[in-house]
Amino acid sequence: MLNERKKKILQIIIEDYISSAEPVGSRTIARKYDLGLSPATIRNEMSDLELLGYLEQPHTSAGRIPSAQAYRFYVDALIEPGTLTDNDMALIDGWYNERRRNIDDIFQSTSKILSRMTQNVSMVLTNQQTIANFCYLKFLPLDSQHAILCIVADDGSIDTNVVDIPLGMSSEEMDYLAGKMSKLLEDRNLSDISVEILQNVHTDVVEDKLIFSSLLQAVRKMTGRRQEQKVFLGGTKQLLNQPEFRDVERVRNLLGILEEEKVLKDLLQGGEDSGLKVTIGSENKFTGIQDCSMVQATYRLNGQIVGTMAVLGPTRMEYGKVISVMDYLHKYLKTILDK
Repeated sequence: MLNERKKKILQIIIEDYISSAEPVGSRTIARKYDLGLSPATIRNEMSDLELLGYLEQPHTSAGRIPSAQAYRFYVDALIEPGTLTDNDMALIDGWYNERRRNIDDIFQSTSKILSRMTQNVSMVLTNQQTIANFCYLKFLPLDSQHAILCIVADDGSIDTNVVDIPLGMSSEEMDYLAGKMSKLLEDRNLSDISVEILQNVHTDVVEDKLIFSSLLQAVRKMTGRRQEQKVFLGGTKQLLNQPEFRDVERVRNLLGILEEEKVLKDLLQGGEDSGLKVTIGSENKFTGIQDCSMVQATYRLNGQIVGTMAVLGPTRMEYGKVISVMDYLHKYLKTILDK
Protein backbone atom coordinates (compact mmCIF):
# COMPACT_ATOMS: atom_id res chain seq x y z
CA MET A 1 0.00 0.00 0.00
CA LEU A 2 1.26 3.45 -0.91
CA ASN A 3 0.52 6.49 1.22
CA GLU A 4 -1.03 9.56 -0.41
CA ARG A 5 2.29 11.35 -0.83
CA LYS A 6 3.88 8.43 -2.66
CA LYS A 7 0.78 8.10 -4.84
CA LYS A 8 0.93 11.75 -5.78
CA ILE A 9 4.65 11.64 -6.62
CA LEU A 10 4.18 8.46 -8.63
CA GLN A 11 1.27 9.98 -10.56
CA ILE A 12 3.34 13.08 -11.34
CA ILE A 13 6.27 10.99 -12.57
CA ILE A 14 4.05 8.85 -14.78
CA GLU A 15 2.19 11.78 -16.33
CA ASP A 16 5.35 13.84 -16.79
CA TYR A 17 7.09 10.91 -18.46
CA ILE A 18 4.05 10.24 -20.70
CA SER A 19 4.21 13.86 -21.81
CA SER A 20 7.97 14.28 -22.23
CA ALA A 21 9.41 10.77 -22.78
CA GLU A 22 12.30 11.95 -20.59
CA PRO A 23 13.34 10.48 -17.19
CA VAL A 24 11.96 12.51 -14.31
CA GLY A 25 14.19 13.74 -11.46
CA SER A 26 13.40 15.08 -7.99
CA ARG A 27 14.49 18.62 -8.88
CA THR A 28 12.15 18.63 -11.89
CA ILE A 29 9.24 17.62 -9.67
CA ALA A 30 10.08 20.23 -7.03
CA ARG A 31 10.41 22.95 -9.68
CA LYS A 32 7.34 22.14 -11.82
CA TYR A 33 4.86 21.01 -9.18
CA ASP A 34 3.85 22.79 -6.00
CA LEU A 35 4.02 19.90 -3.54
CA GLY A 36 5.55 21.83 -0.65
CA LEU A 37 8.36 19.25 -0.52
CA SER A 38 12.12 19.68 -0.90
CA PRO A 39 14.04 17.86 -3.67
CA ALA A 40 15.69 15.74 -0.96
CA THR A 41 12.33 14.58 0.42
CA ILE A 42 11.06 13.83 -3.06
CA ARG A 43 14.28 11.95 -3.82
CA ASN A 44 13.77 9.76 -0.72
CA GLU A 45 10.19 8.99 -1.76
CA MET A 46 11.41 8.11 -5.25
CA SER A 47 13.99 5.74 -3.78
CA ASP A 48 11.22 3.99 -1.85
CA LEU A 49 9.10 3.73 -4.99
CA GLU A 50 12.06 2.23 -6.84
CA LEU A 51 12.58 -0.36 -4.10
CA LEU A 52 8.87 -1.21 -4.32
CA GLY A 53 9.21 -1.83 -8.06
CA TYR A 54 7.30 1.21 -9.32
CA LEU A 55 10.26 3.13 -10.76
CA GLU A 56 13.29 2.25 -12.83
CA GLN A 57 16.54 4.05 -13.54
CA PRO A 58 17.52 4.00 -17.21
CA HIS A 59 21.28 3.86 -17.72
CA THR A 60 23.08 6.36 -15.47
CA SER A 61 20.41 9.05 -15.67
CA ALA A 62 19.58 10.88 -12.46
CA GLY A 63 15.90 10.64 -13.34
CA ARG A 64 13.50 7.73 -13.06
CA ILE A 65 10.90 6.24 -15.38
CA PRO A 66 7.76 4.25 -14.50
CA SER A 67 7.84 0.46 -14.55
CA ALA A 68 5.08 -1.75 -15.98
CA GLN A 69 3.96 -2.24 -12.37
CA ALA A 70 3.61 1.54 -12.03
CA TYR A 71 1.46 1.82 -15.16
CA ARG A 72 -0.72 -1.01 -13.87
CA PHE A 73 -1.26 0.82 -10.58
CA TYR A 74 -1.84 4.08 -12.44
CA VAL A 75 -4.55 2.58 -14.67
CA ASP A 76 -6.23 0.73 -11.79
CA ALA A 77 -6.09 3.40 -9.09
CA LEU A 78 -4.81 6.81 -10.18
CA ILE A 79 -5.97 7.58 -13.68
CA GLU A 80 -8.39 10.39 -14.31
CA PRO A 81 -10.05 9.84 -17.71
CA GLY A 82 -9.92 12.93 -19.84
CA THR A 83 -12.96 14.56 -21.38
CA LEU A 84 -13.16 15.21 -25.10
CA THR A 85 -13.43 18.80 -26.20
CA ASP A 86 -16.25 20.05 -28.41
CA ASN A 87 -13.70 20.21 -31.25
CA ASP A 88 -12.76 16.54 -30.69
CA MET A 89 -16.39 15.45 -30.84
CA ALA A 90 -17.10 17.62 -33.89
CA LEU A 91 -14.06 16.07 -35.61
CA ILE A 92 -15.38 12.55 -34.94
CA ASP A 93 -18.90 13.44 -36.08
CA GLY A 94 -17.62 15.04 -39.26
CA TRP A 95 -15.29 12.14 -40.04
CA TYR A 96 -18.12 9.60 -39.88
CA ASN A 97 -20.61 11.77 -41.76
CA GLU A 98 -18.20 12.26 -44.67
CA ARG A 99 -17.19 8.61 -45.01
CA ARG A 100 -20.15 6.53 -43.87
CA ARG A 101 -21.62 4.74 -46.87
CA ASN A 102 -21.79 1.14 -45.65
CA ILE A 103 -20.75 -0.99 -42.70
CA ASP A 104 -17.15 -1.37 -43.91
CA ASP A 105 -16.84 2.42 -44.15
CA ILE A 106 -18.03 2.74 -40.55
CA PHE A 107 -15.40 0.38 -39.17
CA GLN A 108 -12.63 1.66 -41.44
CA SER A 109 -13.44 5.19 -40.27
CA THR A 110 -13.37 3.98 -36.68
CA SER A 111 -9.85 2.58 -37.04
CA LYS A 112 -8.58 5.75 -38.72
CA ILE A 113 -10.11 8.26 -36.33
CA LEU A 114 -9.00 6.16 -33.35
CA SER A 115 -5.36 6.17 -34.49
CA ARG A 116 -5.49 9.84 -35.43
CA MET A 117 -6.81 10.97 -32.04
CA THR A 118 -4.62 8.71 -29.90
CA GLN A 119 -1.43 8.86 -32.03
CA ASN A 120 -1.07 5.09 -31.77
CA VAL A 121 -1.92 1.99 -33.78
CA SER A 122 -5.64 1.17 -33.86
CA MET A 123 -7.34 -2.13 -34.61
CA VAL A 124 -11.02 -2.93 -35.13
CA LEU A 125 -12.28 -6.52 -35.31
CA THR A 126 -15.84 -6.91 -36.62
CA ASN A 127 -18.38 -9.69 -36.65
CA GLN A 128 -20.62 -8.25 -39.35
CA GLN A 129 -23.07 -11.11 -39.68
CA THR A 130 -24.58 -10.27 -36.29
CA ILE A 131 -25.60 -6.76 -37.33
CA ALA A 132 -26.91 -7.19 -40.87
CA ASN A 133 -30.45 -8.07 -41.96
CA PHE A 134 -31.62 -9.23 -45.36
CA CYS A 135 -33.14 -6.36 -47.35
CA TYR A 136 -33.97 -7.65 -50.83
CA LEU A 137 -32.58 -9.56 -53.78
CA LYS A 138 -32.66 -8.88 -57.49
CA PHE A 139 -31.75 -10.77 -60.64
CA LEU A 140 -29.82 -8.96 -63.39
CA PRO A 141 -30.03 -10.97 -66.67
CA LEU A 142 -26.61 -11.84 -68.06
CA ASP A 143 -27.42 -14.16 -70.96
CA SER A 144 -30.03 -16.78 -71.83
CA GLN A 145 -28.84 -19.19 -69.12
CA HIS A 146 -27.26 -16.97 -66.47
CA ALA A 147 -28.08 -13.98 -64.29
CA ILE A 148 -26.33 -11.96 -61.63
CA LEU A 149 -28.03 -12.45 -58.27
CA CYS A 150 -27.65 -9.35 -56.07
CA ILE A 151 -28.41 -9.76 -52.35
CA VAL A 152 -28.66 -6.45 -50.52
CA ALA A 153 -28.36 -6.14 -46.71
CA ASP A 154 -29.57 -3.25 -44.59
CA ASP A 155 -26.00 -2.30 -43.69
CA GLY A 156 -25.50 -1.15 -47.28
CA SER A 157 -23.47 -4.14 -48.43
CA ILE A 158 -24.23 -6.05 -51.63
CA ASP A 159 -23.27 -9.64 -52.42
CA THR A 160 -23.27 -10.72 -56.06
CA ASN A 161 -23.11 -14.17 -57.63
CA VAL A 162 -23.57 -15.50 -61.14
CA VAL A 163 -26.39 -18.08 -61.05
CA ASP A 164 -27.92 -20.51 -63.51
CA ILE A 165 -31.49 -19.83 -64.62
CA PRO A 166 -33.96 -22.07 -66.47
CA LEU A 167 -33.80 -21.80 -70.23
CA GLY A 168 -36.42 -19.39 -71.55
CA MET A 169 -37.14 -17.70 -68.21
CA SER A 170 -38.13 -14.08 -68.92
CA SER A 171 -36.92 -11.00 -67.04
CA GLU A 172 -40.50 -10.39 -65.84
CA GLU A 173 -40.62 -13.88 -64.32
CA MET A 174 -37.26 -13.26 -62.65
CA ASP A 175 -38.49 -9.94 -61.19
CA TYR A 176 -41.65 -11.64 -59.88
CA LEU A 177 -39.59 -14.43 -58.32
CA ALA A 178 -37.14 -11.97 -56.74
CA GLY A 179 -40.03 -9.95 -55.26
CA LYS A 180 -41.69 -13.01 -53.74
CA MET A 181 -38.45 -14.29 -52.25
CA SER A 182 -37.53 -10.85 -50.91
CA LYS A 183 -40.87 -10.59 -49.14
CA LEU A 184 -40.38 -13.97 -47.44
CA LEU A 185 -36.80 -13.20 -46.31
CA GLU A 186 -37.19 -9.48 -45.55
CA ASP A 187 -35.74 -8.23 -42.21
CA ARG A 188 -34.32 -11.62 -41.27
CA ASN A 189 -30.84 -11.50 -39.75
CA LEU A 190 -28.41 -12.94 -42.28
CA SER A 191 -27.13 -15.37 -39.66
CA ASP A 192 -30.68 -16.75 -39.30
CA ILE A 193 -31.22 -17.62 -42.97
CA SER A 194 -30.89 -21.37 -42.76
CA VAL A 195 -31.38 -24.21 -45.24
CA GLU A 196 -34.75 -24.89 -43.59
CA ILE A 197 -35.94 -21.32 -44.24
CA LEU A 198 -34.76 -21.52 -47.85
CA GLN A 199 -36.58 -24.83 -48.16
CA ASN A 200 -39.79 -23.02 -47.22
CA VAL A 201 -39.04 -20.48 -49.94
CA HIS A 202 -38.60 -23.36 -52.34
CA THR A 203 -41.97 -24.79 -51.29
CA ASP A 204 -43.84 -21.48 -51.44
CA VAL A 205 -42.28 -19.76 -54.41
CA VAL A 206 -39.64 -21.59 -56.42
CA GLU A 207 -40.80 -24.63 -58.32
CA ASP A 208 -37.80 -25.01 -60.58
CA LYS A 209 -34.97 -27.02 -58.96
CA LEU A 210 -32.26 -25.27 -60.99
CA ILE A 211 -33.05 -21.78 -59.83
CA PHE A 212 -33.52 -22.95 -56.24
CA SER A 213 -30.14 -24.70 -56.29
CA SER A 214 -28.51 -21.52 -57.60
CA LEU A 215 -30.20 -19.45 -54.91
CA LEU A 216 -29.16 -21.85 -52.17
CA GLN A 217 -25.53 -21.84 -53.32
CA ALA A 218 -25.43 -18.02 -53.53
CA VAL A 219 -26.86 -17.55 -50.02
CA ARG A 220 -24.43 -20.09 -48.57
CA LYS A 221 -21.52 -18.23 -50.15
CA MET A 222 -22.81 -14.94 -48.78
CA THR A 223 -23.25 -16.16 -45.21
CA GLY A 224 -19.91 -17.98 -45.40
CA ARG A 225 -18.13 -14.76 -46.36
CA ARG A 226 -19.84 -12.87 -43.56
CA GLN A 227 -18.84 -15.45 -40.96
CA GLU A 228 -15.24 -14.43 -41.61
CA GLN A 229 -14.35 -11.65 -39.19
CA LYS A 230 -12.67 -8.58 -40.62
CA VAL A 231 -9.79 -6.61 -39.14
CA PHE A 232 -9.36 -2.90 -39.88
CA LEU A 233 -5.97 -1.44 -39.04
CA GLY A 234 -4.98 2.20 -38.73
CA GLY A 235 -2.00 4.31 -37.79
CA THR A 236 0.96 1.97 -38.29
CA LYS A 237 2.99 5.03 -39.38
CA GLN A 238 2.31 6.52 -35.95
CA LEU A 239 4.83 4.03 -34.56
CA LEU A 240 7.68 5.90 -36.18
CA ASN A 241 6.75 9.07 -34.30
CA GLN A 242 7.20 7.42 -30.91
CA PRO A 243 10.67 7.60 -29.31
CA GLU A 244 10.29 4.00 -28.09
CA PHE A 245 10.22 2.74 -31.67
CA ARG A 246 13.34 4.34 -33.04
CA ASP A 247 14.98 0.93 -32.78
CA VAL A 248 14.62 -0.63 -36.25
CA GLU A 249 14.54 -4.22 -34.97
CA ARG A 250 11.82 -3.41 -32.47
CA VAL A 251 9.66 -1.79 -35.16
CA ARG A 252 10.26 -4.71 -37.51
CA ASN A 253 9.06 -7.22 -34.90
CA LEU A 254 5.94 -5.22 -34.14
CA LEU A 255 5.08 -4.66 -37.80
CA GLY A 256 5.50 -8.39 -38.33
CA ILE A 257 2.68 -9.01 -35.84
CA LEU A 258 0.47 -6.30 -37.33
CA GLU A 259 0.83 -7.84 -40.79
CA GLU A 260 -0.52 -11.23 -39.64
CA GLU A 261 -4.32 -11.05 -39.77
CA LYS A 262 -4.74 -14.36 -37.96
CA VAL A 263 -2.56 -13.12 -35.10
CA LEU A 264 -4.52 -9.87 -34.90
CA LYS A 265 -7.82 -11.74 -34.75
CA ASP A 266 -6.48 -13.91 -31.95
CA LEU A 267 -5.20 -10.83 -30.18
CA LEU A 268 -8.56 -9.06 -30.40
CA GLN A 269 -10.93 -11.88 -29.63
CA GLY A 270 -13.24 -10.33 -27.06
CA GLY A 271 -14.68 -13.54 -25.62
CA GLU A 272 -17.78 -13.10 -23.50
CA ASP A 273 -16.61 -10.02 -21.63
CA SER A 274 -17.53 -6.53 -22.67
CA GLY A 275 -16.30 -3.20 -21.43
CA LEU A 276 -12.78 -1.84 -21.23
CA LYS A 277 -9.62 -3.89 -20.75
CA VAL A 278 -6.04 -2.62 -20.44
CA THR A 279 -3.07 -4.98 -20.79
CA ILE A 280 0.41 -3.68 -20.02
CA GLY A 281 3.84 -5.09 -20.92
CA SER A 282 4.20 -8.79 -20.16
CA GLU A 283 0.44 -9.08 -19.62
CA ASN A 284 0.23 -9.23 -23.42
CA LYS A 285 0.52 -12.82 -24.60
CA PHE A 286 2.54 -12.22 -27.78
CA THR A 287 6.27 -11.65 -27.27
CA GLY A 288 6.43 -8.98 -29.97
CA ILE A 289 4.20 -6.63 -27.97
CA GLN A 290 5.34 -7.38 -24.42
CA ASP A 291 6.90 -3.94 -24.13
CA CYS A 292 3.66 -2.30 -25.32
CA SER A 293 0.26 -1.56 -23.84
CA MET A 294 -3.12 -2.30 -25.38
CA VAL A 295 -6.47 -0.76 -24.50
CA GLN A 296 -9.42 -2.64 -25.93
CA ALA A 297 -13.20 -2.63 -25.66
CA THR A 298 -15.66 -5.28 -26.78
CA TYR A 299 -18.97 -3.92 -27.93
CA ARG A 300 -22.37 -5.54 -28.32
CA LEU A 301 -25.64 -4.96 -30.13
CA ASN A 302 -28.83 -6.58 -28.87
CA GLY A 303 -26.79 -8.86 -26.64
CA GLN A 304 -24.52 -10.12 -29.43
CA ILE A 305 -20.82 -9.32 -29.74
CA VAL A 306 -20.33 -7.09 -32.78
CA GLY A 307 -16.60 -6.67 -32.43
CA THR A 308 -13.63 -5.23 -30.58
CA MET A 309 -11.67 -2.03 -31.01
CA ALA A 310 -8.21 -1.53 -29.57
CA VAL A 311 -5.31 0.88 -29.35
CA LEU A 312 -1.77 -0.49 -29.28
CA GLY A 313 1.22 1.64 -28.38
CA PRO A 314 4.14 2.09 -26.00
CA THR A 315 3.54 1.66 -22.27
CA ARG A 316 4.06 5.43 -22.17
CA MET A 317 0.73 5.98 -23.95
CA GLU A 318 -1.69 8.67 -22.79
CA TYR A 319 -4.12 6.27 -21.11
CA GLY A 320 -6.65 8.90 -20.02
CA LYS A 321 -7.02 10.31 -23.55
CA VAL A 322 -7.14 6.84 -25.12
CA ILE A 323 -9.86 5.66 -22.74
CA SER A 324 -11.98 8.79 -23.23
CA VAL A 325 -11.75 8.54 -27.05
CA MET A 326 -12.65 4.84 -27.00
CA ASP A 327 -15.55 5.46 -24.64
CA TYR A 328 -16.96 8.14 -26.94
CA LEU A 329 -16.47 6.01 -30.06
CA HIS A 330 -18.07 3.04 -28.30
CA LYS A 331 -21.23 5.05 -27.60
CA TYR A 332 -21.15 6.64 -31.05
CA LEU A 333 -20.89 3.27 -32.78
CA LYS A 334 -23.79 1.89 -30.75
CA THR A 335 -25.96 4.80 -31.90
CA ILE A 336 -25.00 4.27 -35.55
CA LEU A 337 -25.43 0.50 -35.49
CA ASP A 338 -28.76 0.71 -33.68
CA LYS A 339 -30.01 2.77 -36.61
